[in-house]
Amino acid sequence: MAERVVVIGADAAGMSAASQALRVAAKRGRDLEVVALERSHHTSYSACGIPYWVGGDVDSSDDLVARTPQQHRANGIDLRMRSEAMSLDLDRREVEVRDHEGGATYALGFDHLVIATGARPRRPDVGGVDAAGIHGVQTLDDGEALLDSLVFLDARQHGPKKAVVVGGGYIGVEMAEAMVNRGLEVTMLTRSAEPMATLDPDMGRLVHDAMEGMGIDVRTGVSLVGFETDAAGRVSGVATDDGAFAADLVVLGTGVSPETTLARDAGLTLGRWGGLVTDLQMRVFDAEGIWSAGDCAESIDLVSGNRVHVALGTHANKQGRVLGTNLGGGYATFPGVVGTAVSKVCALEIARTGLREADCDAVGFAYLTVIVDSTTRAGYYPGAAPITVKLVVEQRTGRLLGGQIVGREGAAKRIDALAVALWNRMSVEEIASLDLGYAPPFSPVWDPVLIAARKAAEQVTAVTG
Repeated sequence: MAERVVVIGADAAGMSAASQALRVAAKRGRDLEVVALERSHHTSYSACGIPYWVGGDVDSSDDLVARTPQQHRANGIDLRMRSEAMSLDLDRREVEVRDHEGGATYALGFDHLVIATGARPRRPDVGGVDAAGIHGVQTLDDGEALLDSLVFLDARQHGPKKAVVVGGGYIGVEMAEAMVNRGLEVTMLTRSAEPMATLDPDMGRLVHDAMEGMGIDVRTGVSLVGFETDAAGRVSGVATDDGAFAADLVVLGTGVSPETTLARDAGLTLGRWGGLVTDLQMRVFDAEGIWSAGDCAESIDLVSGNRVHVALGTHANKQGRVLGTNLGGGYATFPGVVGTAVSKVCALEIARTGLREADCDAVGFAYLTVIVDSTTRAGYYPGAAPITVKLVVEQRTGRLLGGQIVGREGAAKRIDALAVALWNRMSVEEIASLDLGYAPPFSPVWDPVLIAARKAAEQVTAVTG
């Protein structure tokens, strides 16, 4: 008799796990029945692409969909759309499911349960937050609603169109770009000292200055008080401790938290960040036959050794594949992350990996830093653009602890070299000797990464003697 696997959440982690489990089980002669539950209208799409669809760089939401429900079903997955898991009974091995289309509620038994419920956006607990014209950007449905608001604004015949973006993280800067591309006047509000708090403030200041140079009004150190509305109940302004800002449209980019309500209510152990805690094979600790992957699970930071919550599609897909391999009868592990991420706002590229100075202070690393300014190509080659590289280095050993890059075209993907170095616990002396590619259209003869590593190595030598 087939073992039943129930997957809650049919996006990156859940469907990667389901597909891989069936593939591996088929090779090993194992009989699995996989049922996947998805409460929304969409499955297997790139949430990271939503700002670029809203901004007009991507033509259609269809371009963001990796696999349709029909394709998943053709691959042997019993995918049930608009079906929401309401509760878990781990003793009875059952999920209570509500069919939002038919209105029925039923119990679904399982032998194995995969919790891939993703993350939920944080919404400010202030007055007026539910007014028309205030949007999150977590799902394709959110993107469609935001585009509808833009169409509504375009239909108006009077006055400039003003957008306020609340939050200065990845979603915030990406949505600021999207609103600029749509021709709106944009204000960004963040309570952090600088936008992109995943960078050190000195690197975040570069982002701040560049955004203002693009016409975006960036307000830092600002606390949200509430939202103002007009007579029709539509947002008209954002109230802060630094005054009010007129708004025809508001986009919330205030971060996400693991969506683990079901797991918590079922008595499963949650970690420091509210995510599920798993072993290297993605099995939930202290729960037989329960697995988890993606934005609802925590990961190990390979630099600090601490558990972290990093909500990225790259990790979700990898974790899902590892989970599915093990569930299907194979063997794989997900060792952890180093915190690599890239983004952009208009022509500015932003990248980071590893620890910031504040992270090093929190875990007790003695460290030093270097910052170098260079160009993305040979200085004499057309199109050479500025790039700034910052390295955070363990003081005694010279081991790389983190890196940040801000610059123009050709800057961001250089972070991958630093991510590999972090993964392999390399010292800056070793990094300075790396055989990186060179040609004038791509790099100065000394790549900015190598320059930064060399200068850091010199500092380490000066400190240690």
